[in-house]
Amino acid sequence: MRALQIAATGMSAQQTRVDVISNNLANMSTTGYNPRRAEFADLQYQQAVRPGTLTATNGAMVPAGVQLGLGVRPAAVTVMLGQGTLNQTNGDLDVAIDGYGYLEVTLPSGVSAYTRDGSLKRSAEGQVVTSDGYPLVPDITIPQDARSIAINANGEVFAYFNDRVEPENLGQITLANFVNEKGLEAIGSNLFLESTASGAPQVATPGEEGLGTIRAGYLEESSVDPVREIAELIKAQRGYELNSKVITAADQMLGTTVQVR
Repeated sequence: MRALQIAATGMSAQQTRVDVISNNLANMSTTGYNPRRAEFADLQYQQAVRPGTLTATNGAMVPAGVQLGLGVRPAAVTVMLGQGTLNQTNGDLDVAIDGYGYLEVTLPSGVSAYTRDGSLKRSAEGQVVTSDGYPLVPDITIPQDARSIAINANGEVFAYFNDRVEPENLGQITLANFVNEKGLEAIGSNLFLESTASGAPQVATPGEEGLGTIRAGYLEESSVDPVREIAELIKAQRGYELNSKVITAADQMLGTTVQVR
């Protein structure tokens, strides 16, 4: 009775789909979050009669054959890349990337990570860091006597002082891009790591080499569409129910078989 195992793989697949959808809905307010989509592939087939084989009766070629599928498996969970809405916050260190690119930060291990979450902060030493305290790359330090901070579209950071007319250039924010953004490894906290699938980062000034520009005083909202996610959740639920009905039907067929006298 293949139906039992096939339906079990179908239920497992729909459970994976629900897990992905629930994560999307949980992050509908996460800064810079892109939703994920579960993708599936059919399992191998048992070739009862291979297409193109010759029949033993008259030697004619079988046009289609008999190929019995064994179910479904998760193939990938893909990031659905898209620009989220830019929400104005007026924060002096809040930045949104209008277009392609990622901010680079340094983890405690010394490894570089990448994020689109531009809710930057100032550490006790004046260093520009993320909400989790990871320093921005290149390193930018704000003097303690700075009156205000301004960041232009090209990523240049300026500090204004009470005793000076002209602002001081503190540094340059750069952006990194990847050949295959979907190949980045998500590690949580809005951070991604470079992987073999993503390729090496290509770092440049905002607005150059196809990269986006910096919007100071803005944050990028999540690009999750709640209506679409709810529709997908309903479809996954119905798929789970249908596969459970197949298991019930297969169980009844087996019950009928063992009752035959």
